[in-house]
Amino acid sequence: MEEAESGTVNLKSKEGEIFPVDIEVARMSELVKGMLEDECVGDDEDTTEIPLPNVKAAVLKKVIEFCFHYKSEPMTEIEKPVQSTDVAEHVQKWYADFINVEKVLLFELILAANDMDIKPLVGLATLSISDMVKGKTPEETRKFFNIKDDCPPEEEYKRREES
Repeated sequence: MEEAESGTVNLKSKEGEIFPVDIEVARMSELVKGMLEDECVGDDEDTTEIPLPNVKAAVLKKVIEFCFHYKSEPMTEIEKPVQSTDVAEHVQKWYADFINVEKVLLFELILAANDMDIKPLVGLATLSISDMVKGKTPEETRKFFNIKDDCPPEEEYKRREES
């Protein structure tokens, strides 16, 4: 049985901004959890600092908000296979509102959650993305993700005929 830790850990963003976070909240990140377990704790009572060089401060703030809320009200597990991509049909209102952000921030949240290994946030963010691309054509989806179509015209013609 895992003993609950008390205290705080400092999460350091890409820009060097420090975010003091309760250890139990920070341990939602498998990356942070592993770093805390590997940390050689000395006799001094200095707070551990964990650098997150791939996570911007504004995004880290949102990630911490998610983790803090999750600790008090865990998100409903997203059932798979997903029958509907409407986020509000799968999770509580707070989570649906939380993830209703601009596309750029949403992508950054996915990257941060993936980098920090926070599975519930990865699941929520990817569900939100799937809701955004639902019903789009391949061309619209490429535009949404800013993917250049480097398919030769004859291949594109063949693709269109097949679909």
